[in-house]
Amino acid sequence: MVPQSLSYLGRLRCRATHGPSKVEFLTDAPTDNQGRGESFSPTDLLVTSLISCQVTTMGIAAEKEGIGMDGTTVYAEKHMSQDPPRRVARIVVRIDFPSGLSSDQRSRLEHIARTCPVARSIHPDIVLDLLFAYPD
Repeated sequence: MVPQSLSYLGRLRCRATHGPSKVEFLTDAPTDNQGRGESFSPTDLLVTSLISCQVTTMGIAAEKEGIGMDGTTVYAEKHMSQDPPRRVARIVVRIDFPSGLSSDQRSRLEHIARTCPVARSIHPDIVLDLLFAYPD
């Protein structure tokens, strides 16, 4: 278990602290929901959690299996529901891999991205559109 804490700073801003490292970051409510949008919103962090989990778990496998994935880049979009209740309705993710990955390596990494712990924790009503791009 990793301890975390959060303080409400007012004006829809929070400071989160990672217990072991003491690293801090701020969150803000988004501009379309009464906030300043000056930092990640809580729903932005959901998307960030997903894509960082995908890349981290792929990286673990890549290091163990000698797969070169340095330079992998991820782009993500969060789409909020248009109908109440307000929630994340869809997440679009594009993972751009470096060249030189074999078909088997691609399949392995794609499977890991689809089944990382955060992907498995996201509510099934959220549509996850995953696109895997290769330059070769």
